[in-house]
Amino acid sequence: SGAWLPLLIGLTLFTVMDTWRRGRRLVSAHREEMEGSLRDFVEQLDEGRFPVQRVPGTAIFLNRGGQTAPLALRANVERNRVLHERIVIVSVEILPVPQVPPAEATTVEDLGRSDDAISLLTVRFGYMQRTDVPSALARLPPDALEAPLDLDHASYFLSIVDLHEEQRSQLPRWRTRLFVAMASARADAATAFELPVDRTVLVGSRLGA
Repeated sequence: SGAWLPLLIGLTLFTVMDTWRRGRRLVSAHREEMEGSLRDFVEQLDEGRFPVQRVPGTAIFLNRGGQTAPLALRANVERNRVLHERIVIVSVEILPVPQVPPAEATTVEDLGRSDDAISLLTVRFGYMQRTDVPSALARLPPDALEAPLDLDHASYFLSIVDLHEEQRSQLPRWRTRLFVAMASARADAATAFELPVDRTVLVGSRLGA
């Protein structure tokens, strides 16, 4: 008597976790298709394939990794036709260790040309560390990137994916609703990475779950 309760709890937890896993896989596939290759995108920028105006200032784009172009950067180039003077694409990694030694906390990767002022930076944190991206950038050596950063006036850009139930989905309708509810309850990235609120820009794209 009563054995059904732990079974029901276990089934509910499994359903929730499986829905999140399936939903994230579908959204990631859609998002990667929209983002495209980062290196191909930078190469197109360097070749002048986009009619953009280079504007003063430093723009820091947070991205999920270093393989794809941030949606916010694509929007600035393809829709707004602007490109900041200095651009840093930041990929954040949380490692399964309490603390990451300072010597291993940041890595700068080559994106091709060394004179376009576009840099790719990977920032690593341990699970017990504060994920303070501005502080991590401030600790960089002055010559670490292709162009010096003006962190006091830099703008931070976040790519936000807007999920809608009514959009086409490969999940059953009830799973889509559950996934949308869980996605909307996630922590705010600007707060999680301690970005300055008055200099953080959110650029949204719409994807189906």
